[in-house]
Amino acid sequence: MVARRFLVVLAHPLPESFAASAARALVETLEAKGHQVDLLDLYAEDFDPRLTAAERAAYMEPGYQSPQDVSGIVERLKAADGLVLVFPHWWFNLPAIMKGFIDRIFVPGVAFEHDKAGGRIVPLMTHIKSFWVVTSTGSPWWVVHLYMGNPVKRILKRGVAAFCAKSVDFRMLALHDMDRATEEKRKGFLAKLRAAFASI
Repeated sequence: MVARRFLVVLAHPLPESFAASAARALVETLEAKGHQVDLLDLYAEDFDPRLTAAERAAYMEPGYQSPQDVSGIVERLKAADGLVLVFPHWWFNLPAIMKGFIDRIFVPGVAFEHDKAGGRIVPLMTHIKSFWVVTSTGSPWWVVHLYMGNPVKRILKRGVAAFCAKSVDFRMLALHDMDRATEEKRKGFLAKLRAAFASI
């Protein structure tokens, strides 16, 4: 096994949340396997998800530079070869702070470059070999998949990972029907999570 460096991004305001428990479980598992783990707790680090007017105005200009308040996070992403996002589904979508993380960190010169011919973008996150998502939903599986079409997975797999990384190992592990999940079911999911990350 080759030791790797993972950036684990947690988005939940409550430190006692199930999302936080899941993040701790996977961090412990990865570290036990000899990997390096950098845990980025967006709420604890007071991440500002708002894209500023200056950022948006410069977005399409050559040589885009991330603002000072997120430059450290950009460097943490560049140092990783594995990325794990941990968050709950809220209204069948990403929490605002996680969406803001993608908006402000997955930018030109970091996650992609604009094709000079226009239209397409060129992936730059070729250093990311694994892009995993750990999440929970208040709705049952059939509502998320059959009724809603699993929008979060489509956004992250087809709209983010596919455009920013090449041949990346994308996986999404989800606990459905979270609002009615028993303690046994939650523990079972954490066990499944540990087994999955132990296989990396």
